[in-house]
Amino acid sequence: MVKDMRINADRDVCVGAGQCVLTDDAIFDQDDAEGTVVVLSEHVDGEALEHARTAVDICPSGALSLSDD
Repeated sequence: MVKDMRINADRDVCVGAGQCVLTDDAIFDQDDAEGTVVVLSEHVDGEALEHARTAVDICPSGALSLSDD
């Protein structure tokens, strides 16, 4: 059984590149005012978890991470 993971986003580190949103716009969005990451789905599993892992890997600022809950 694959456990779900929690997406952590450090908005102070985010540079607003938007790579996370391009990876999966059902999980990530960007704040209209600052352009920083907004996590729409904090807990992910299955295919969404794979998309979240990709977003963590390609985030240019390192603002995203995953953790067990």
